[in-house]
Amino acid sequence: VQLVESGGGLVQPGGSLRLSCVASGLTFSLYEVRWYRQAPGQGRELVAGMSRSGGSTNYADSVKGRFTISRDNAKNTVYLQMNSLKPEDTGVYRCNIVNLPRTYWGQGTQVTVSS
Repeated sequence: VQLVESGGGLVQPGGSLRLSCVASGLTFSLYEVRWYRQAPGQGRELVAGMSRSGGSTNYADSVKGRFTISRDNAKNTVYLQMNSLKPEDTGVYRCNIVNLPRTYWGQGTQVTVSS
């Protein structure tokens, strides 16, 4: 099983980024998908999650209205569209897919929001 993330980078406050996470080696549609982030010196935070069908989503209060999680089961891919980015959104973003007891993690992609 492999999860490969992309789309991170340096962006100015107010800008946008779209993260992608492509999964291989499993039946992606059977897994819930989540994005976590970790800022320097802080713990890991659940940013957004989506059910297997895509019919249910949840977001951290800090990103509601700005971030959107989506998935394309035909492409084995989960996305995180991030708009109106703030400096406090800076951190390493990792995708996580879960079908307990199985859980898999991506390697992480750095997002830096700075002027």
